[in-house]
Amino acid sequence: MTVADISPRRKFLAQGNVYLPHIAIIEKIIDETPGVRTFHFNFKDEKLREEFSFDSGQFGEVSVFGIGEAPFCISSSPTRCSHLEFAAQQVGRLTNALHRLSVGTEFGFRGPYGNSFPLDFLQGKNLIFVGGGIGLASLRSLIWNVIDNRDKYKNIDIIYGARSPAALCFKYELDAWEKDKTVNMAITVDKGDESWTGREGFVPQVLEQVAPSPDNAVAIVCGP
Repeated sequence: MTVADISPRRKFLAQGNVYLPHIAIIEKIIDETPGVRTFHFNFKDEKLREEFSFDSGQFGEVSVFGIGEAPFCISSSPTRCSHLEFAAQQVGRLTNALHRLSVGTEFGFRGPYGNSFPLDFLQGKNLIFVGGGIGLASLRSLIWNVIDNRDKYKNIDIIYGARSPAALCFKYELDAWEKDKTVNMAITVDKGDESWTGREGFVPQVLEQVAPSPDNAVAIVCGP
């Protein structure tokens, strides 16, 4: 078998040492919650920027030079390919180092790796996304992929929650999904603060209240 006979992703991986990270540059950093940041990045090599491809659900190995490497899901969608994104919660040595990086900093990225969501299987079905906290990062790529190909899917329900209003990730996108009339959105927090006017309760309880139909439905779950 030659490189020309295999899939674009395998061809991409076969062109070099799969253990050698590509140099990436941070283009933007968003503070999602206290302790969670989203990193927008692109590859330093322009040819690699054009050739890189991935599927919703795959991940990459992110390395901070001199510190180490860890896997993070690619939270952006392949339908929106001006840049790539991943979210990191500050919980240890590597993620602490990531949170010290700034726009313009170089880091290493290997991938994409892992299985992806079965888009062909999901087409024509009602989709129920259930997420909690930073778990939404793993669902976000597929959510945007589905919304950007809306005619291929039936109902879209998103039930998402966090411990508090401050712990809700991707607030700017939650607003967009709530305003999208083709999406049924339910947001909840375990306990609200004085400014919170939305739902209160654990995600499983809200899922029971919303009660999306199980007919011809697939649930995609991460985090609650």
